[in-house]
Amino acid sequence: MSQPDFNLAESKIAIIGLGLMGGSLALGLRGKCAALYGCDPHLPTIELALSQHIVDYADSDPAKLLPEVDLVILSAPVPAILTLLEQLPSFTSNPCIVMDMGSTKKLIVESMSRLPEHFDPIGGHPICGKEKLSLANAERTLYYAAPFLLTPLERTSARAISAAHQIIEALGAKASTLDATEHDRILASTSHLPFLISSALALATPQAVTPFVGPGFKSTSRLAGTSSSMMLGVLQSNRENVLNALREMQSQLAEIESALSAS
Repeated sequence: MSQPDFNLAESKIAIIGLGLMGGSLALGLRGKCAALYGCDPHLPTIELALSQHIVDYADSDPAKLLPEVDLVILSAPVPAILTLLEQLPSFTSNPCIVMDMGSTKKLIVESMSRLPEHFDPIGGHPICGKEKLSLANAERTLYYAAPFLLTPLERTSARAISAAHQIIEALGAKASTLDATEHDRILASTSHLPFLISSALALATPQAVTPFVGPGFKSTSRLAGTSSSMMLGVLQSNRENVLNALREMQSQLAEIESALSAS
């Protein structure tokens, strides 16, 4: 794209998905860009975003908002992001930077590569969050000091990279760049496996012992409270890496069991 460099303060930004991550993003960017547009299929979320002045404009239909913006950020579960990427050309024909915040990157980056030329895509993934989702749990400082991973495509322009860095700086996060394939391999161990381990611990613990759990159990099982419907898409989109991480964990557990049995 032959447009001038991105200027956050003069740009209109749309966030599709106003849950915990998208809502916190909007709160973090409020007052730092020319206008904030929010889109979410859940009408009470739209009403909350407008009544709390989290965004300037909001609608459940992206086609009503995207022709107005300079940059769109996809903040939704991975399967929804993949669907949105397929639909983007029907929402706007105007030049637009496209960034996502999905927890896996390979499939998303591949889908981004198929976007028409008037889109300028870049992958992103903030390493933060909490198990309580929804806009009601959004926090302005959620991204502060957190790693924010970027996975640019070969077609990603310097303008889109500048836009991503300006957004990350405005949030107080810390930018890093990774290859999409490497990202998914690493996050399988550092993010996706911990959810499964936490869930396994919660499922293996009898309900009757609940009155006796302490801080250690609560912190270890915290991730089990994350929506399984959201995590299912993450796990499916990174299946082989997650399976490899699970096998390594099973190997370590087998060694621990063997050592304990022999002691």
